[in-house]
Amino acid sequence: MRSVSGGCINDAFKISTNAGLFFAKLNDASRYIGMFEAEAQGLVLLKQKCALKIPGVIATGRFDNISVLILEYIESGLRQKNFFFDFGEKLAMLHGNTSENFGLGINNYIGSLEQQNHCCKEGITFIIHQRFQPQIEMAIQNNAIDAATVKRFQQLFYKLNDLIPDEKPSLVHGDLWSGNFMTAADGHAIVFDPAVCYSYREFDIAMTKLFGGFESSFYDGYNAVYPLQNGWHERMDIFNLYPLLVHVNLFGGGYLQQCKMILNRFI
Repeated sequence: MRSVSGGCINDAFKISTNAGLFFAKLNDASRYIGMFEAEAQGLVLLKQKCALKIPGVIATGRFDNISVLILEYIESGLRQKNFFFDFGEKLAMLHGNTSENFGLGINNYIGSLEQQNHCCKEGITFIIHQRFQPQIEMAIQNNAIDAATVKRFQQLFYKLNDLIPDEKPSLVHGDLWSGNFMTAADGHAIVFDPAVCYSYREFDIAMTKLFGGFESSFYDGYNAVYPLQNGWHERMDIFNLYPLLVHVNLFGGGYLQQCKMILNRFI
């Protein structure tokens, strides 16, 4: 076993065996209940529905108070010439998988925070009560948000029906920032660490722009397969309020100020 980078939440290891190479993540089973089981279900669902490369799930388990997730080990490589265009096309194909309901039926995690996925017929109801409101309530409990900003969120909620176009829910990765993909040995993108559900596909698109953005050809490839509705650039900040609230609860700092700036644009 050799320790490797696994992000800020889990301990991660490359395991060499006579049956091949594997990737293992370990964490406190009493603190993050069901995290790896939910992640494994998300990876399996993506692998069934997605043209993108997804790590295969080998096993989940618990030893004493340690939870374990074992995945196939993916060797990294150099990006092929049309890497981001191909990445965008395949994400659009994933988003072509739809459902009658928003949600998933099981909860999972975004980062180290539990993410609610109770099914809803109405998309706006889903994002208010399953995305924004739980994070706002957590921030209130942590004294991480002021009353004036909470009120601004409530004002935004009344406007969401006019701001977000009606669409069927798409199967989304749910945490698609630049740290959750890599280049596989064949030069194509592989994605991991999902927070899957059926939701607005613009949640995924928005998060690709949250920390620096993907190359412009990514969006060209996406729109070539499943064009985004008019005004999508302007809506990115609305959808990114969710991961920003997650970061308020995890890290505090300037993330609340980013939320305030976005709210000021739309209220």
